[in-house]
Amino acid sequence: MAREIAEQPAAVRRALEALLPLRADVRALFADRRRVLLVARGSSDHAAIHGRYLLEACAGIPASLAAPSIATHYRADLDLADTLVVAISQSGTTEEIVATADWARGHGAAVVAVTNVEGSLLAKGADLALVTQAGPELAVPATKSHLTQLVAVAVVADALGAEVDPEGSDDQWRRVAEEVALAVERAQLVEPAVPLLQAAEHVVVSGRGMCLATALETALKIEETCLVPVRGYSYADLRHGPISVVGPDVAAVLVAAQDGPMTAAMTDVADDLRRRGARVVGIGGDIPFARACDVHVPGPDLPEPLAPIGLVVPAQLLVERLARALGRDPDSPRGLAKVTRTDTH
Repeated sequence: MAREIAEQPAAVRRALEALLPLRADVRALFADRRRVLLVARGSSDHAAIHGRYLLEACAGIPASLAAPSIATHYRADLDLADTLVVAISQSGTTEEIVATADWARGHGAAVVAVTNVEGSLLAKGADLALVTQAGPELAVPATKSHLTQLVAVAVVADALGAEVDPEGSDDQWRRVAEEVALAVERAQLVEPAVPLLQAAEHVVVSGRGMCLATALETALKIEETCLVPVRGYSYADLRHGPISVVGPDVAAVLVAAQDGPMTAAMTDVADDLRRRGARVVGIGGDIPFARACDVHVPGPDLPEPLAPIGLVVPAQLLVERLARALGRDPDSPRGLAKVTRTDTH
């Protein structure tokens, strides 16, 4: 896992080199369509959540997350002629995702596959395959494959009008690769957060808006890699009840971009949690946010729409070190396999 986290700067550069030239193909597939449906599970679902925020908040395109059982179990007869489906699977062989993409195409949708495996079932069945070029990933927890999925959904959103790089020079994309490399270089900055989380009886992770997907991915990684029960929340949900049980036995990990409409609110959440006795680890955010946390890990110098690509790296580094501190094997968590298998019958 540690080695594959370190490989991410090169993986991001490969992904950008392969995917940016395909923006015109994505636009062509979307022609005369009006909405996007994202299909995924697990870590891939968190990339899909980020894609939804980008498409709706930045590109102005209605987007939603599919419930695959609508296709695989209920076999619903839906008119998807106005829909571009983006199906996301690291391996491209997750049966449920492949079946849902095939079902969508059979009901009139155009399908874009986001996968790390060229020639996979998902890639072969799609109208366009965005192969993320992460390279072989051996550790069970997805790191570089997830990161390049975030790149892929950002490229899709950019193609459909999100204007990630309004100048058209692709300078913003180069900054993404540079910020990922910087996060890897300063990996030691996550170390002070490890004992804080190691000592906690309960852990919650929270973010909102563009950073919600990073918070949910961080919670999943802590749970599956460290075998620690964790809840991932939007901060809006955290404040509507769960925060009432927060006390000194709780550690909170908060994720925020350095700009955007959610950063000040995340600072307020950090203050609130600390008043209730919780210890707070902050990743990213601005100076007031950093001051509101017990331990702060710097995030990327990227605008909010691209920030999650950089924010997930220190989160991954923190999880890998926490797993080792707890005596766990971060490369092969108990009871997990690399390819997600779901009942489709």
